[in-house]
Amino acid sequence: MLGEEHLSFDVMINLVHGRDGEDGKLSSLLDFFAIPYIGPRIEGSCISYNKLLTKLYAKEVGVNVLDYQVIHKGSNEPITLAYPFIVKPIRLGSSIGIGIVKEEKELAYALDVAFEFDDTVLIEPFVCSVKEYNLAGCKTDTFKFSIIEEPQKEDFLDFDKKYLDFSRTKRVNEATLDTHVEEGIRQAFMKLYDPLFLGALIRCDFFVIDEKIYLNEINPIPGSMANYLFDDFDRIITELANYLPSTTPVTKAYRYINSIQAAKGK
Repeated sequence: MLGEEHLSFDVMINLVHGRDGEDGKLSSLLDFFAIPYIGPRIEGSCISYNKLLTKLYAKEVGVNVLDYQVIHKGSNEPITLAYPFIVKPIRLGSSIGIGIVKEEKELAYALDVAFEFDDTVLIEPFVCSVKEYNLAGCKTDTFKFSIIEEPQKEDFLDFDKKYLDFSRTKRVNEATLDTHVEEGIRQAFMKLYDPLFLGALIRCDFFVIDEKIYLNEINPIPGSMANYLFDDFDRIITELANYLPSTTPVTKAYRYINSIQAAKGK
């Protein structure tokens, strides 16, 4: 039997990973009904879910990104990046639809696969054996950071290897970094986080190439909330629940309508 059940809680946590949870749909509903929640707000969701908007945003706040090219379905636009490169649907996560193209004969198939999921794709250079580092965190009274993780993985993880390989035994490895690189990653995180992601616990994935830091992606709702990167995850979440962004209520007023009616003598 269908019906309503009223639940009592202080703060909700948005744990919906991927489409609907991360693209702004759920946050817009929660905002509309004035439900307090931990998670990305509408703007942060929309920007981080779109790979092109993520790059534009990162550049705007002063964080480096890899070169890229946007290709639209049916455009026949020539690709200017050198091989090898990665082809990605522009609005999809979890490595779905992503392919590595090492030579021209592989291009048509990779584009066909990517265009199955989106009518726009992003192309980036594929840097073999690039160093990647993940940092999660949030802002309460101050920034709270996780350890910086250096993932032990292959050059490219597809969806199956990310989510369906239950036999993996590799543990999280804390990165050993030069002090200036470590601080540079934290500085980049802070530029990306505040103010767009206030109220959320996010994870940013970075590349380091020749000691230069590049943003790979922003995970507004990271898998497992990146709890495995924190020494005291419960404390972080509890603190964050007390530092959710406030919204300015819009007061309903009818001054404009009343002035029109007064002008018409009504």
